[in-house]
Amino acid sequence: MPRRMGRPGLVGTMARTAVISGTATAASGSVARRQHAKAQATAQQPAPSSGPPMEPTASVPTPPQPAAPPAPDTMLAELERLVEMKQQGLLTDDEFTALKARLIEG
Repeated sequence: MPRRMGRPGLVGTMARTAVISGTATAASGSVARRQHAKAQATAQQPAPSSGPPMEPTASVPTPPQPAAPPAPDTMLAELERLVEMKQQGLLTDDEFTALKARLIEG
């Protein structure tokens, strides 16, 4: 049976996409774990006091924090993944531009 030349078939494309997706998931999970550990370490450090202790007062709820933009490492990895997919022919120029804009906007 002659071997097919040119673009990969459906199974090859699916396998490549699965590998790329798995790599992106692993990278983002690693970044999230690192950020979580750093946040816990920061929270455990005692706050410097600048004066005498204050009397306890009624609890004031803190406003919710706005969603943080994606970490630069995560954004860069995602952008590299999009470039790779475009080079492989999996994304058109228009799709690449739209996904890149959505990634940058957060």
